[in-house]
Amino acid sequence: MTESTWQVFDLEKIKDKLKGEPVEYLEFLNVPALNCGIYFLAAGSTDMQAPHDEDEVYIVMSGKARMRLDSEERDVGPGSLLYVGATTKHSFFEIEEDMTLLVLFAATPLEHN
Repeated sequence: MTESTWQVFDLEKIKDKLKGEPVEYLEFLNVPALNCGIYFLAAGSTDMQAPHDEDEVYIVMSGKARMRLDSEERDVGPGSLLYVGATTKHSFFEIEEDMTLLVLFAATPLEHN
């Protein structure tokens, strides 16, 4: 992918590139400041995420589930926007309907010595 100061993405076309796996992540943007992807979880699947080193934002495009953040739980569905701080334990569970999420990861700041 070429570096540009701006890009336009068609999320429906990106979703069409998913392979149909029960749990799938497809990154479509990776620049120094952030990366973005589509995350798909089929109804009844198991989300096996481990905490990430970067802050992230999920936007639920479709589907319904519950989300666990450390020891808290919330219902999530279309239109839910979720912020998850770096290293926070989190996962989706009780996935009632196929879920498609837009995921944005913030770049980890470089440490200065």
